[in-house]
Amino acid sequence: MNKIKLMRQAQQLQGKLQKIQQELEKATVEASSGGGAVTVVMTGKQQVQSVKISPEAVDDIEMLQDLVLTAMNEAVKKSKELAADRLGALTGGLKIPGLT
Repeated sequence: MNKIKLMRQAQQLQGKLQKIQQELEKATVEASSGGGAVTVVMTGKQQVQSVKISPEAVDDIEMLQDLVLTAMNEAVKKSKELAADRLGALTGGLKIPGLT
């Protein structure tokens, strides 16, 4: 394979990567805990968009803290899975450090 063709392929890959990263900034995942008492919405780039807490969950602060923690961790997990799915299609399943 000649260098010019390889450089073109690298540029195409870079363009596709940038597009996927832009899509991940807009894509969201949602995670709930406590039967919906706490809901977290997060982007595919692990940016929290919103946290919703039902009034009933406020009665017990320790339980509320646990519910928020659980929902946040689940949202991060889902966000990373979304990013891995989108980027995995581009990289053919290769784990490339720094992409997710």
